[in-house]
Amino acid sequence: MTLVAGCAITAAQAAPEMKKPKVKVASTAEGQKAMEALEKAQARAQRNANADKPIPSPNIAAPSPALRKRAFDALRSHKPDPRLEERARAARKAGEAQLARDREAMSKRLAEALGLEAPSTMAVAQAVAPKAPGAWVPVLFVSSSMPITTLRTYAGQLERARGVLAFRGMPGGLTKVGPMAKLSAQILRLDPGCEGPACAMRDVQLIVDPILFRQHGVTRVPALGMLPGDPTKPYCEREEEGPASAQSGHLVYGDAALSGMLETYARLGGKEEIRDAETRLERR
Repeated sequence: MTLVAGCAITAAQAAPEMKKPKVKVASTAEGQKAMEALEKAQARAQRNANADKPIPSPNIAAPSPALRKRAFDALRSHKPDPRLEERARAARKAGEAQLARDREAMSKRLAEALGLEAPSTMAVAQAVAPKAPGAWVPVLFVSSSMPITTLRTYAGQLERARGVLAFRGMPGGLTKVGPMAKLSAQILRLDPGCEGPACAMRDVQLIVDPILFRQHGVTRVPALGMLPGDPTKPYCEREEEGPASAQSGHLVYGDAALSGMLETYARLGGKEEIRDAETRLERR
């Protein structure tokens, strides 16, 4: 028996040792993450389901006849409040006063840009020329490429005839006002050597109107035309004196004195149109 027991022990020691399987245990953190993912998936599914459902429109009950009658009776019995009317009149007066102040401020800024005196600028801004209904205004189509001396001469003649200098565009483009302001000051100054806002200026208006050039088909300058009404007004305001599309009956081309151009215009059939301008030009 001792021999058998020893053999059994020896056999047991010689037998290979069996390995135990490893058991995986999920941690608490991983379980919490799984639950959160499940909750998010459920909430997303619920949102998608609600989005597919149509939103019911509110059911507003129609007002009863008695309620409608009360509402209309209240509207009919309403009386205007004198205090509100007084406040409206005061607000209107304040707005008109502010508009006048803004206009004066803009006139001063224009005077600084053009080198004009403030009173002269105000006179130009408030002037309405011509005042007589049905009057004809001499408009001389010119260009900034013309010599300054020629433009100054025409400005002096147009001042006496109450005419207008018309440019197709501005030097440097319509986005740049500075070059046009400088050119205007050079044309309008009585003393070409004067500098600054205190310089005396001629009482003649300059306009930049490419539409006017296109309407009359002006291809070269200088060119003289006679327009009814006031060509310095916006097109929407010219309807009071005549259609905004009114054109000169004739065009006179040539680098000549204004008096000679008016005579040529009269020979073309516009004797009645140039009568007032010619009279003013000869009077001074």
